[in-house]
Amino acid sequence: MEAIRRLGLIAGNGHLPFHVLDEAARRSVPVTVAAIREETFPEIESHIGSLDSDITIHWQGLGQLGKLLENFKREGVSHALMMGQVKHPRIFASGSQSPLKQLKNLPDLRAVKLMAGLKEKNTSSLINAVIAEIEKDGIKFIDSTSFLESLLPEEGVLTRRKPSKDEQKDLEYGVPVAREIIRLDLGQTIVVKSQAVVAVEAMEGTDETIRRASNLAGGESLTVIKVSRPNREMRFDVPVIGPGTLDVMNSCNVTALAVDARRTLIIDRDNFLKKASGLNACVIGLSIDD
Repeated sequence: MEAIRRLGLIAGNGHLPFHVLDEAARRSVPVTVAAIREETFPEIESHIGSLDSDITIHWQGLGQLGKLLENFKREGVSHALMMGQVKHPRIFASGSQSPLKQLKNLPDLRAVKLMAGLKEKNTSSLINAVIAEIEKDGIKFIDSTSFLESLLPEEGVLTRRKPSKDEQKDLEYGVPVAREIIRLDLGQTIVVKSQAVVAVEAMEGTDETIRRASNLAGGESLTVIKVSRPNREMRFDVPVIGPGTLDVMNSCNVTALAVDARRTLIIDRDNFLKKASGLNACVIGLSIDD
């Protein structure tokens, strides 16, 4: 990676932004954090205080793109990345409850112009437009995994148990379906049973998709497939799984999980895979050419 003079971290919810800060501190890379008021965990401030590193933080609303760029340019940010989830319903909420329509979070002029120019209103179009706008100001956007390589799984079976014959059939059937679903810019996740799709992720997220599939399948065993965006796009919406997803899998009788190798973040990777093996679940890292 080319030298980073200062990193701009656009932080969503969850603890992955904290891990980016830890690794940036380890590499002695200074960071400016754009914390999203509706999403970023408040304890990020105390976490920053615990690190002996050059880190500043600025809080802002979802639609305050101009403010983000002003802070980044003033502090000399050369590269930026996004890390952490921004819940899709927040982006597309309407009416007085929309985060974007609350007075303190009103979109600024730069964001209004950007949104007015969008031909499509889906998530990828919006985020790609935001990235392009940031890069117009000379800030290079980098892969969101650039500071989290240690959380990326390798290809092959990652747990103690290999897939059973039935699970393998579901994988062979489901992987091409999942890749087509995400090519259409729908969800990352599908749930399969007996070579039939039980549920497809939309805006509700992976865990809720699994719960819905379990209800539909009457508690029978399921296979989950979660894939990454095509064209090796890693700057946003990188698949993430973690302990919470594993708990949902266990309660919903998911016996096999397949994710893209080197393109999926596994929170607390080693413990996740150890616990999955203890639950007799099979986790597979897929080749992106599958």
